[in-house]
Amino acid sequence: MSPELKRLIEQTSRDKGIDKEVIIDVLETAMLTAARKKLGADADVEASYNEDAGEIEVFQFKTVVEKSLDHDTQISLEDARRDMDEDAEPGDSLGVKIEATTFGRIAVQTAKQILMQKVKDAERDKIYEEYKDRKGELLTGFVHRFESGSIIVNLGRAEGVVPLDEQIFRETYKRGERIRAYICDVRRISKGPQIILSRTHPRLIRRLFEVEVPEISEGLIEIVNISRDPGNRTKISVRTNDRDIDPVGACVGMRGSRVQSVVQELRGEKIDIVSYSDDQVEYVCNALSPAKVVRVTMDEDAKSMEVVVPDDQLSLAIGRNGQNVKLAVKLTGWNIDVKSESLKAERTEKEYESLMQIPGVGRVIAERLFKEGFENVEAIASAEADKLSLISGIGKKTASTWIERAEEIVDERDKNEVG
Repeated sequence: MSPELKRLIEQTSRDKGIDKEVIIDVLETAMLTAARKKLGADADVEASYNEDAGEIEVFQFKTVVEKSLDHDTQISLEDARRDMDEDAEPGDSLGVKIEATTFGRIAVQTAKQILMQKVKDAERDKIYEEYKDRKGELLTGFVHRFESGSIIVNLGRAEGVVPLDEQIFRETYKRGERIRAYICDVRRISKGPQIILSRTHPRLIRRLFEVEVPEISEGLIEIVNISRDPGNRTKISVRTNDRDIDPVGACVGMRGSRVQSVVQELRGEKIDIVSYSDDQVEYVCNALSPAKVVRVTMDEDAKSMEVVVPDDQLSLAIGRNGQNVKLAVKLTGWNIDVKSESLKAERTEKEYESLMQIPGVGRVIAERLFKEGFENVEAIASAEADKLSLISGIGKKTASTWIERAEEIVDERDKNEVG
């Protein structure tokens, strides 16, 4: 019997990846449970693995007393000296080996069930320990089955799950198909470790580029930020401190080979790679790629920019359903208002006309006020004379007069609108 048990321990250790000591501890616990089921819960029993004999030995211990009142825990002095130790004395604890065959079929079956459960628990603990520090990694598995919309992924000795909200809406998979995903969480639940995988997480993009672009994994190129509309489009901004490296070109690769590898992995998701710049206007212009920008007006306090593009570039800058500008906003952190040249010119002309309602303000002065941020009569009405008079050619007295007249125009217009 010894070779069989030794072989079982070694095979289970190898197949399940569990230390032999853990398996031996499980076997000892299982045999103890079986022994107590046969001998009674109060029985003093011990179990230990005898490697030489290749078996789990179970011993029952009884206390030597003058007269036994509890046969499960006590043995009389007379019986002890006759059957076990002729030198026994009251108070001694004597152990006798119990053959496993005496436990009966039910007890052995119980031990087997405990063994299987303990091995499962040990296996789950090992998987959890293996994956708990792997959050943020990219891994590859195979689609095993589908449960309530989730994709169950075979990772070898473990299973991962891609919940419905972590799946790209246009992607479909078949059983046995290869799938690459990002580990976004590892949880310990009653059924065992739950490895949560994602196909939509922005960091999936980062990991894929680290694989395809050695300069990123080596730290020569930094991915500054990523904004993503999973399944449709992604924008990433990159930079480098090495003047000899073109960060965008390196990520795109020769004839687009590197970025195309990522696009294929994402099943056609479009990817815009833009250069990061400390000049935030330049950064925003880059982020709106592939649209070309004519000019930008920045409001630092509101962290917003008004961006003017050629008329034929407006739809490109905004993108389908506003996608391009939304991704640019998320990438840069700036609120971006995109306008066409003709619309901006029309709006500017109206604002000039608004300013020219003020007596003494001609077109040249209106243009000057506009450039200084006083874009309409409302802006003049709410201005301070000291600040307005800082503009070249405008005295404090003139500034005060314009402010008063602007207030009258605004009040009169408001009354007419109410009437």
